[in-house]
Amino acid sequence: MANGWAPDGAVQDQIDASIEDAVKLARSRIPEGESLTHCEECNAAIPEARREIIPGVRLCVKCQDEHDKDETVYSTINRRGSKDSQLR
Repeated sequence: MANGWAPDGAVQDQIDASIEDAVKLARSRIPEGESLTHCEECNAAIPEARREIIPGVRLCVKCQDEHDKDETVYSTINRRGSKDSQLR
């Protein structure tokens, strides 16, 4: 298949890089250490089920949701390569 200046397998390389970035981000969010019984930010009780499922949890669900919104990562690299995104 003709793909211009891109080498063979370039599309798969872009897909692999995107997946690798997503895995790195997910792994960086795994908490370490002992779970807290109360949230660090609002002092609300953290349910036991959440503490068992997520070892090292330090925030309640509400605070964690707000924290995750603040840490949204935006990439300046257009890995999708769609024409629509290139026109912007």
